This record gives sequence, structure tokens and C-alpha cells, in this order.
Amino acid sequence: MTQSVSAATSTIEQLMLVADDGYGLAATRYNAQENLKGNLIMAGATGVQQRFYRRFAEHASQQGFNVLTIDYRGIGDSRPQTLKGFEMSYLDWGIRDLAAAVEFMDSDDVPLFWIGHSFGGHALGLLPNHHKITAAYCFGTGAGWAGWMPWHEALKVRLLWSCVLPLIVSYKGYMAWSMLGMGEDLPLSVYKDWRRWCAHPHYFFDDPTMAAVARLYAQVRMPCIFANAVDDPWAPPISRDAFIKGYRNLPFLTVDLHPRTKRQPIGHMGYFRTASTDFWNEALDWFVLQRENAALPATGR
Repeated sequence: MTQSVSAATSTIEQLMLVADDGYGLAATRYNAQENLKGNLIMAGATGVQQRFYRRFAEHASQQGFNVLTIDYRGIGDSRPQTLKGFEMSYLDWGIRDLAAAVEFMDSDDVPLFWIGHSFGGHALGLLPNHHKITAAYCFGTGAGWAGWMPWHEALKVRLLWSCVLPLIVSYKGYMAWSMLGMGEDLPLSVYKDWRRWCAHPHYFFDDPTMAAVARLYAQVRMPCIFANAVDDPWAPPISRDAFIKGYRNLPFLTVDLHPRTKRQPIGHMGYFRTASTDFWNEALDWFVLQRENAALPATGR
């Protein structure tokens, strides 16, 4: 079920999507400003509001894509009045919230593409309707294990998980990430799941209680590229490679991205800053190629 309310302009629409459990999700649709090449979902990172992806969405719409951004439940404009006592599963963001985005953007007339950032690369495997996506391009997806990170980042992350965040969560009743200036506040259940899975080299694929999720990932088969910056402290290429083993039947390619200069690092968030426009164009051009390939008859592939 979806509801939509148009904004004042004809190119941008403020929407309210409704997940299959009735939860309302704030979303924004950026309508294509050229000949339509496809629909595109921007699946964001953990603790990152949809507004962070506005420049990318505007750029992609100028290139002929209808783009949808979304605030997951508990985040941004989809956040309840208080996170204390708010009940949800971390996996709801993929299984329910982004699944609603897929249903809203799915069309018989144009292909549906997926851009993932960090968690957005995880969520692809959680979708019950992933078969509706023609191709995916994911930036900064990794396993989250500190052992894959540079030693200085690993030290900081281990300190956060073992000392700092438990104190904050105990005091606030949820993960008040904003107190550290590191992102959007997160519900307690998201904190618990994230902390538990980041303790494993292959994230939740090493959790014996997650066998059903591992089977979901094995069903994903659309073409996909996983691009990670060599200077991404949270998801360097080695961390990406550890995680994407879970997509064992997916025909994926990997790309290692290098910053242009030491003064222009990419890091974990730079994929969607304007300095990375070239990366955006590479992804969008690849989607156009996938659209052309999908239009070929089976004998021509």
C-alpha cells in the first residue's frame, strides 16, 4: 500500500509509503528530467537520512532516471516521537521498508535499478521482491568486523562497541549516535543486532540463528557491482569481499576506487558527495548498458 502527496514542484514529490505492516515511511521521488531510462531506488546507509543523498538523486534525475530516496523506520522523517521503547528489527529496513520502495517504483514499462550505500548493499539480499530489480550498484558495503579495518580505525570501533556505546545506550535507552556526531540516532534493537553481527568476520552469515537470511541471499541473481574505496575505513575492499561471499549465486563484479589526491579522500561517506560525480556517472552508464542487455532476446545475450 502506498500514499503520495506532491510537493510544490513538478520534479520532486514528497511521499508517504506504507510498509506491509502499516508503518508509514517518508520518501522523496525525483522525477526524470530527460528521456526516461529507468526507475532507481537509493538505498542508504545505517543512520543516514535520505537528505544526504539529495545531490546524487538530483544528478541521476537529470540523467533520465526517476529516483526514490527513503527514511527507514526510526530514522529522519520516519522516526517516532521517541526512540525509547520503539520496537523494530534491524532487518525491517530491508524486508519491509525497502520492499515497499520496490513495490512503489516497480513498473512494467521501464527497468528498476538499485543504488546501495553500506547497509543498502546488505538490504539487497533481504528483499522479498528482489526479482523485480534489473541490476544493482553498491558503494561501501562491508562486513562491519573491526578486524578488516585499518588498525587505528579498528581500535576506535572496538572502543565504541565495548565502552562508549554501551554507556550511552544504558543512559538513553537507544543508540544516541548523534551525541558523538557520527550519525542519526538508532533504535535499541538496531544497536543490539549491529553490535552482535559486527563481532563476526562475515557479519550475520556467521550467526547460526541467521540461516534463513543466508538462504535469502542465495536467491539473489541480478547483475551487481560492489565498489569500495581503498581508503574507506569502515568498509575497505577486504571487508566487502568477506561480506559478498553471502551472495553466492549473484553474478557480481568488484571495483576498487582510489581517491584522486590525498586532499580528496573518499572514506565511507564520500561516495555521495559531489566530488564523486564521476562514480555516479559510471554507475548510471552501467545501468543503461544493463537495460540494453535486458532488452535482448535470450539467444542474443
